[in-house]
Amino acid sequence: MTAADPTAFLDFAHRMALAAGAAILPHFRVPLDVEDKSSTHFRAALDGEDKGKGSTPGYDPVTIADRAAETVIRTEIARAYPDHGIRGEEHGWEKGSSNYTWVIDPIDGTRSFILGQLHWATLIALNDGTRVVAGVAHQPYVGESFVATADGTAEWRRAGERRTLRTRGCRAIGKAVLACTHPNIFRSPADLAAFYRVADRARLTRYGGDCYAYCLLAMGLIDVVVESSLQAYDVQALIPIVEAAGGVITNWSGGSCDEGGSVVACGDRALHADVLKLLAP
Repeated sequence: MTAADPTAFLDFAHRMALAAGAAILPHFRVPLDVEDKSSTHFRAALDGEDKGKGSTPGYDPVTIADRAAETVIRTEIARAYPDHGIRGEEHGWEKGSSNYTWVIDPIDGTRSFILGQLHWATLIALNDGTRVVAGVAHQPYVGESFVATADGTAEWRRAGERRTLRTRGCRAIGKAVLACTHPNIFRSPADLAAFYRVADRARLTRYGGDCYAYCLLAMGLIDVVVESSLQAYDVQALIPIVEAAGGVITNWSGGSCDEGGSVVACGDRALHADVLKLLAP
């Protein structure tokens, strides 16, 4: 593989996601010990060790499946690209000697995972130091993947099948389907009120999608996703998938959402402009 070949990077990321899925599935829909990471973060905050996490504890589950999957991915990256950085939810950020960094969420939607639901996936992105150049979202139980390169095409893959992904046109918020993981992700009353300015005008609002909502938006089944409190590993893999399918994904000000925070994605660019106005203070 050449260092500047996004397609080769994408295929590598997809193979890693498949390998991670093999590590995850033995732990799905079976009795499982679940650790609450938020209790550790909260104690560290009280001790002054982790001020970035805030002082309000919230349930943040992690399982052996999350950690095993990230270990598989990190091992493969270290073997194939030893100079690349790795930024993962469970095992932290290891800086590399090159500009490339792999951004990993081994199971985005762990709450759904521990309930035996299906709205979870392994997210793998490659950032070249300027932008995300490749992204993969893979749901191993269903066996489907959503993949894309920046400036390329977005694809749905399952076994030997491949289909190009395209968002759908939806200019009017009154005809739009809106998705959000849950209203409690909005940390301030102002952010929650902004979300409801959109939700109150949408035709239909559904909760609980996690990363899958963005994939369904790329498939042309959802029109808007509005969320907040996201991390880089929650969103980077999804950016090229949404954009290559014809959609737009930004922060609530219309800028880059590479580092997470408050994120809005739309399948229709005109709709995105209107939603930004509704989200504005």
